[in-house]
Amino acid sequence: MTLTHVLITGATGGVGQALALEYAAQDVLLTLTGRSRERLNAIAALCRDKGAEVSTHSLDIRDAYAVREWVLGVDRERPVDLALANAGVSSAIQPDGSGEPFEDVERLFSVNTLGVAATVCPLAERMRARGHGQLAIIGSISGLRGFPDTPAYSASKAAVRTYGKALRGWLADSGVRVSVVTMGFVDSPMSARYDGGKPLRCSAEKAARRIRRGLERNKGEILFPRILAVGVWSLNLLIEPVANRVLRTFFKCSVKPDGDSPLGRK
Repeated sequence: MTLTHVLITGATGGVGQALALEYAAQDVLLTLTGRSRERLNAIAALCRDKGAEVSTHSLDIRDAYAVREWVLGVDRERPVDLALANAGVSSAIQPDGSGEPFEDVERLFSVNTLGVAATVCPLAERMRARGHGQLAIIGSISGLRGFPDTPAYSASKAAVRTYGKALRGWLADSGVRVSVVTMGFVDSPMSARYDGGKPLRCSAEKAARRIRRGLERNKGEILFPRILAVGVWSLNLLIEPVANRVLRTFFKCSVKPDGDSPLGRK
C-alpha cells in the first residue's frame, strides 16, 4: 500500500496536534516534529491508534539550517506529499507598555518566519522537480494588518503570508499547490497565554478540519473566521490613527512570557 506522507512542524502545539490527529489514518505516514520528546511520543501514540504510521523527531525550529537538512533527509527517504509549516511562538508589548525584548523579537522571527522558510523552501524545489506536492503555511489574522500590541508577531505572520502567496504564484504551473492559512483565535496552549479578547475563537479540532477542507479544495488562502478576517483586513482602508484606535480597543492584549523569554526566566 502506498502511504500519503504528511509532515507537520510544531506538532506538539494545540493546532499541530489537532492536525496530526486529523490526518492520522491507515494510509498515512505522519512525520511529526516538535521540541518536547515526551509530548511527541504521546501524540504519536494517539495517531498510531488511528492506524497511521508515525515518525517523530525532536527539533528546535530556531536552528534553520538544521531544520532544512532534516527536511531534505526526510524527503529523500520518503517523498513528502503534504507539508504543514505550523510551528510558531508569540510575544507582545508588556502590560506596563514596555516594548518586547529584542531576544523575544529575534526568537519569534527565527521560528515564525525563518523556521517556515527552512521547512518550505527545500520542499518547494523538490516537489517542483517531481511535479506534485502540497505546502501549507499556518498564519494568523494578525498578518492582515499589524496589531499595535503584537508588532513582532504581526510582522512575522505578514511575512509568511506574503511568502506563501508568492510561492503559489511561482509554482502555479508546476503541479505543486501552496496554501496560506489565515486563522483567528484557536484554543491552544499558546492562546492560553494570551490575555485579551478572543472573538469567535474555535477549538483546535475545528481549526484542523477547516484547514484540511481548504487544502483539499486547493484554496490559495484559507481564512477563518471569515467575518473576523475581513474586518481586520478592512482596517487597511481606514486612516492609520482610526485603525490603530479600533485595534487597541478590540484587540488590546498582553501575552504571558514563556520559558524561553528573558521575561519568563525572571
